[in-house]
Amino acid sequence: MRKSALFAFGLVAMALVVLGLVVLSSASQAYALRIHGDVYGFLKRQVVYVGAGIAVAAIAALFDYRHFRDHPALVVAMLVATVAALVLVLFSAPVNGSRRWLDLKAFNLQPSELAKLVTVIAVAAWLDRSGWRVGLFRNGLLWPAVIIVMMAVPVLKEPDFGSVMVIGVAGVLMMVLGGVRWMHLMVVFFGGVAVVGAHVLTNANRMARIAAWLGIKISVGAQVAEGAANRAAYQASQALIALKNGGIWGVGINQSMQKKYYLPEAHTDFIFAIGAEELGMVFSIVVVLLFAAYFALAVHIARNAADRFGRSIALGMAFIIFFQAMFNIGVVCSALPTKGMALPFFSYGGTNMISAALATGMILSVGIQSMRERKRAMLRKIVLR
Repeated sequence: MRKSALFAFGLVAMALVVLGLVVLSSASQAYALRIHGDVYGFLKRQVVYVGAGIAVAAIAALFDYRHFRDHPALVVAMLVATVAALVLVLFSAPVNGSRRWLDLKAFNLQPSELAKLVTVIAVAAWLDRSGWRVGLFRNGLLWPAVIIVMMAVPVLKEPDFGSVMVIGVAGVLMMVLGGVRWMHLMVVFFGGVAVVGAHVLTNANRMARIAAWLGIKISVGAQVAEGAANRAAYQASQALIALKNGGIWGVGINQSMQKKYYLPEAHTDFIFAIGAEELGMVFSIVVVLLFAAYFALAVHIARNAADRFGRSIALGMAFIIFFQAMFNIGVVCSALPTKGMALPFFSYGGTNMISAALATGMILSVGIQSMRERKRAMLRKIVLR
């Protein structure tokens, strides 16, 4: 592993953070003025979150990721703390019909964001310690599935179907990388499809959103579901208006019309639309390329990892960031049904920023330890000569 790859990866991550702050400074103004009486109210808080994120990323990068594999008690403690936070959040006050945040006074913690990262670490650590036993039902399928269910069920109760999807897919990815038998993976796959299908087909709101995305009328049998469909269709149409207004070069920074209460969640889930409106298609292409570079460099770091556990950690963390980014952009462009999912490094929020920073730091940790192992190997060769 060369320092240049780690430097390039860190540079791409910082570019995403800086570009995110630039867009947020404009996208949040109207809402910040109404809530805080200061057009830069959300930006000021986000700068604090970025500072905390940089500290978290630095600590994670210097932390030897192999401690998670070598000290099971550390992983168990992390699992227990995460599940406790996920259960506790179910007793919090609902916001827009969901219970997703714990009020910590300084900022609101969203445990489901951290649950995605914990799932990757816990499943990867278990499978790596299992060794050849990953081919067995209990080690390769049962216990990883238990970890995934522990994370997913409380999140589903919030409800946060998007995070459940990320947790499930990330967990299965760890099982693939861990060498779980394909027959066992098929059980997980078809079981997951059945569960997802059941929750979609039996939930009027989700069916209404899908119908709105497809542009068809269905009888959902509930006024609240029809309202959800109307809101989803409205968000999608306003996001497309922003994209069309932006054209190639954009209307100019701070000149967006859609952020002035036309587009809901302009500073969170739909911040990409505001950036595209003000900075045009050029912005959209640059953002997609930056996330692609982030993922490609993380894959390069994973390929040069010192062990299989490091490879799984780096790929799992990179997948979470890249998957969420592409899903968010897909929703904004109406390529996917409307579903609330933050854009990493861009959307306003402390947990979103810190979790993205933690994932970045873990990937850097894999690269740093790989580089150190290579230096040790070279020294051993020199000594043996």
